[in-house]
Amino acid sequence: MSFASHISRRLLLAAGAASLALIAVGPASAQETLKVGLVAAMSGQSAKSGEAIVRGLSLALDEINAKGGVLGKKLELVVRDDESNPAKGVIAARELVQREKVAAYFGGIDTPVSMAIVPFANQSKVPFIGVWAAGTKITRNGAPENYVFRVSAVDELVDIALVDYAVKKYGAKKPGMILINNPWGESNEAGLKSALDAKKMTAAGIEKFETGDVDVVPQLTRLKDAGADTLFMVANVAPSAQVVKSLDRMGWSVPVVSHWGPAGGRFTELAGPSAEKVHFIQTFSFSGNTSPKAVALFDALKKKYPEVKTAADVTPAVGIANAYDAMHLTALAIAKAGSTEGPKVREGFYQIGSYDGLIKTYNKPFTADNHDALSPSDYLFTYFKGAEILPLTN
Repeated sequence: MSFASHISRRLLLAAGAASLALIAVGPASAQETLKVGLVAAMSGQSAKSGEAIVRGLSLALDEINAKGGVLGKKLELVVRDDESNPAKGVIAARELVQREKVAAYFGGIDTPVSMAIVPFANQSKVPFIGVWAAGTKITRNGAPENYVFRVSAVDELVDIALVDYAVKKYGAKKPGMILINNPWGESNEAGLKSALDAKKMTAAGIEKFETGDVDVVPQLTRLKDAGADTLFMVANVAPSAQVVKSLDRMGWSVPVVSHWGPAGGRFTELAGPSAEKVHFIQTFSFSGNTSPKAVALFDALKKKYPEVKTAADVTPAVGIANAYDAMHLTALAIAKAGSTEGPKVREGFYQIGSYDGLIKTYNKPFTADNHDALSPSDYLFTYFKGAEILPLTN
């Protein structure tokens, strides 16, 4: 045998041994758990939103695994930090799908990140479930085969609720808009214009600002000069806080009706005392909630996370609740599919009948024409009292 032949034979034997190792070890370890993923902001100003989502998913996983898991396997959560960066979100989604082989994965607070992931989700045919980002086009993305589902608010519907609330609560006749300058702001600009048109109302003005802006006085001054009697605010925690501080500097005590961005982190700490004047939308609150499911989950939350002692410690509750219900619904979809293959799991979502969730009892939550499980009747208005988010009674 020549030296070259000897080397080739050794390489073939080594390759064969490696293949056997993959067959013996790879699939066995892969079969130990069924993986689901999360791409969310785990650092930065919105880190508390990511923390809340992880807690909601984890509580649901504990319940599901205690009953034997799904398809005979325990569920395992794999988390990736998108740092509120769309490019990093897409990289994380690819890693979860291609390397971790997740059966499904969940999204976080940022609409721009989720919008960036949508094309990949539909191309890879692995279900992507939104549990916070509300951009209308996340689920209504026009794909012939849509793999994006959501258990969260939807901008188009939230905007109708914001306008209705401003009119009813404050008698708004000439509201202004102060919107973050990104796809989420654009989504709500379209939704608010449509909602105002339906009431034959027009906006006093529409102003945009950037995430890093520390002074929004020029934009707010233009809205004040235009006669705005209420402000619709759309931005996440830090930029929303800058709006409130700019209003304080101006001495303008105009009512602010906000999307749920302020709930994603340390809003009262960043915005100061006037943070409590902002009324914003949510899908759930533990405060004052005496439903057996809410009480039981709050007890489980305190047991699993000892630092949680009061409802103020679970801000934002919406992240916990949306994620908890979404995980249970996703587990049902996988069970209905009888498989972890993306196309079958997608069909499994349509086959879900009734599920008694934390936010509500879901009946046929998803159809081929509607990938959003929540509707306007599931929204409530809230405000901060210290660090706690409390529901408004009127």
